[in-house]
Amino acid sequence: MSQPVRLRSALFAPANRPDLAAKMPRSDPDAVILDLEDGTPPSAKAEARGLATEAAAGLRDGDYRGLVLLRVNAPDSGLFAGDLAAYAPGPFDGVVVPKTETAAQVLGVEAQLTELGVPERIIIWGIESVRGVVEAVPALAASTQGAAAYFGAEDYIADLGGRRTRRGEETFYARTQVSMACRLAGLTAIDQVVTAIKDDEQFRADARFALDVGFGGKMCVHPSQVAICHDLFTPPADAVDRARRLLECYDEALKAGRATANFEGQMIDGPLVAQARQVLDRAGE
Repeated sequence: MSQPVRLRSALFAPANRPDLAAKMPRSDPDAVILDLEDGTPPSAKAEARGLATEAAAGLRDGDYRGLVLLRVNAPDSGLFAGDLAAYAPGPFDGVVVPKTETAAQVLGVEAQLTELGVPERIIIWGIESVRGVVEAVPALAASTQGAAAYFGAEDYIADLGGRRTRRGEETFYARTQVSMACRLAGLTAIDQVVTAIKDDEQFRADARFALDVGFGGKMCVHPSQVAICHDLFTPPADAVDRARRLLECYDEALKAGRATANFEGQMIDGPLVAQARQVLDRAGE
C-alpha cells in the first residue's frame, strides 16, 4: 500500500484546456487534477489526452510543486485503455480513477498500470455510485498502489435516484462510509465537491463537516475554494504546539510507567494521544 498523501485541496482543470491548467498554481492547491472525464466534452476526449500531457509538462516546468494528476474516464467507458496508454509516458504523479466499485476492479486497474510500467505512481480512487459506497471497504482494502480516495456526491445521488440539497443530509451515510473505508485501508479521504462556486459559506460549512468525520481535504472546482480548504484542514499553530506538548507529556508518563497523565489540568490517555498525533499529521509533520 502507498503512504497516504497530504491532500487538503485537489483542484480540477479540464484536460482539453492547457490555458486554464496553467493558471491553477496561482491558488497553490496540493494537487491539480487534469480531467479527461466530466471536465472534457465527449468530442474532445481523444485530443485531450495529448493536451493533458502538454499541460502537465507546463506545470512541471513552472514553479508548481504540488501533485499533477490525470483523471481518466471510467474503467467501463470504452476510453479507459486509451487514457492509460496516454497517461503512462506522461509527466504525471498519479492517476485518478473514477467510478470505482469492486475489489476485482481495483486489482484489474493496478495490474494494467503494472504492465504499463508505472506501479510506483499513486492512484486516487473515486467512490461515486451506490455500489461503490456499499463495496468501499473491500475495494479500497484491495489496493496496493492507492494513496487516497474521494467521494463523488453528484454521481452518487444520480445513481441513487435522490436529490441534492444545500444541507446535504442525503450524502451523510455515504460520506462517512467512504471516510471509514479510507481509514481502514490507510488512505487519505477526500470529500465531495461543492458546485456553488460563489457561496464560500456553504463550502466552508461543508468542509467543516468533512473535517469532523475524518476527511483530509476536499475536491475543488474553483480556485477560490483552495484557500478555504487550507485554512480548515491545516491545524492552527496553537493547536500544533499543544499537540506537541501533549505528546511530550505522555512520553514522560510512559517512561515513568504510567498510561495516563495530567496534562495542563486534563487527564490524557491513548485516545487523546492518537488525536494529538493526527493534528501533527494534518500539519504535515
